Amino acid sequence: MSTDTTASVSTHILDTSAGRPAGGVAVRLSARPGRQAAWQALGGSATDADGRCKDLPSLPEGTTHVRLDFAVEPYFGEDGGAGVFFPEVAVTFAVVPGEHYHVPLLLSPFGYSVYRGS
Repeated sequence: MSTDTTASVSTHILDTSAGRPAGGVAVRLSARPGRQAAWQALGGSATDADGRCKDLPSLPEGTTHVRLDFAVEPYFGEDGGAGVFFPEVAVTFAVVPGEHYHVPLLLSPFGYSVYRGS
């Protein structure tokens, strides 16, 4: 939940090649308090059976940029995802205090798309 001094982030993944949510994908969250600042790893989670991460860490006060790192290669197969073109997806975006940012990932073995959801 966001406050007047922090932003909040949520995400979910839809596997467009299978037409279903992508469960079990590891997601890491990082933040920084300005364009030139170093990234601070905040922790992570994994998507549930509905493709959602419901327990991402809170953002620290002063966060201006957020990065979500999705480890998608293992999701596409026990062989480490042989044939997967994008083994991981990193999404970086700017935030402002008091706003909530829902960032869905639409995923297939050979492409992906992200957008600011609601």
